[in-house]
Amino acid sequence: MVESAGGGPGDGAAEMLDRPLPDGVRRRVVTIVSDGFGGLTVGELPAQLRQYARFAPNRRAKFAGNAMAAALETDPLFRQRIAEKYREAQPELSGALDSGSPAPAADPLDVAAAAYVLRPAGWVKLVTAAGEEAQRADAERADEESRAELERLREELDRAREQTRTDTERLRAELDAAKKETESLHRKLRSALSDVKRGEAALRKVQGEMETLRAEGHAQVSAAESETRRLKSRLGEAEAALEATRRAAREGRSVEDMRVRLLLDTVLDAAQGLRRELALPPVSVRPAETVDAVEPGRMTPKDIAARALSEHDPAILDQLLALPQAHLVVDGYNVTKTGYPQMPLEKQRLRLLGQLSQLAAQTGAEVTCVFDGAELAAPVLLAPPRGVRVLFSKPGVTADELIRQLVRAEPSGRPVIVASTDREVADGVAKVGARPVASAVLLKRLS
Repeated sequence: MVESAGGGPGDGAAEMLDRPLPDGVRRRVVTIVSDGFGGLTVGELPAQLRQYARFAPNRRAKFAGNAMAAALETDPLFRQRIAEKYREAQPELSGALDSGSPAPAADPLDVAAAAYVLRPAGWVKLVTAAGEEAQRADAERADEESRAELERLREELDRAREQTRTDTERLRAELDAAKKETESLHRKLRSALSDVKRGEAALRKVQGEMETLRAEGHAQVSAAESETRRLKSRLGEAEAALEATRRAAREGRSVEDMRVRLLLDTVLDAAQGLRRELALPPVSVRPAETVDAVEPGRMTPKDIAARALSEHDPAILDQLLALPQAHLVVDGYNVTKTGYPQMPLEKQRLRLLGQLSQLAAQTGAEVTCVFDGAELAAPVLLAPPRGVRVLFSKPGVTADELIRQLVRAEPSGRPVIVASTDREVADGVAKVGARPVASAVLLKRLS
């Protein structure tokens, strides 16, 4: 045991509590330890308390209260250091405890907590007395509160009794008035019941007559509705047949006329182009012209071989667009993302359509540009440039499918050129007679 700071060894150090510290005393002890805690160095603190060295006193008392109380009980050196800090902070109360005569006006809980820390002779009695005093004070306070609560309940009971008496008298008066009113209502009710019985008899008679009339009316309405449904059905069938006939005649005539006319124009332009390409003379062939010879200014086979073009030469696109009634179908985003993918989609569309408008004006070919509608967040407000047809695919339909539909809609024999790098698109349109070219070739021609 460590000697008490207030006396020789054995003054109070050997004394032991035979019961736990009262709650009020324990809280005061934790406060004393928390206040003296800050005046010690980290090395002077027990190992289990060093983690709380930087805490504020109130926060230290909240989180480390149990640890500080345990260290104070089990570590005599730590208790002696806390006692020295307490003597410096409370010299009067410490001196009074050391002398064995604490101040009568001091709070018993403060005296007991100081005695528990300083351990003067007889400190166990002081702590026990403080606990009993606190219990006695709590009991007196609880008794006073009970008496006040009992008095309040008595007053509420008196008020309730008075209110009950008043309400009883009022309810009796209301009951008498209600009885009189009830008797009057009974007389009126009997009279009303008599009138109701007479009215019910008359009502039953009228209802019988109405049921008869309603049954006759229902029969007539049912017959009329049946006839109306039959006539409407016949009229609907006649209108549907007439509309189907008109639609079949109109669609068949318009589509077939368009396809035949377009194919006829293609054949005529092809014949005229072939005439220009072969440079046929306007007169019939003369016998002398059948002799095999080379005339001045004519192309030799060597010259003709030199005209062959590479698949990646943009001049091949000019040759294809020079064919009669040529139709150029462009896979829009495939071309723009090949040529200038870093630009926003709106600027990609505007740039490509401007270039296609110039190409259409230069070649006279029909130009259709197809964009994928699935990449749009909202409908596009766009004025197509002159000479270029702009189409967006519908929801659920890709641009590739729309391109294949456009190629299939063309009559067999018309030159259709499809600009796309997509191999699936190129193979698909080639199977139905179109001529695919790479997007890079179109970009070279446009630039």
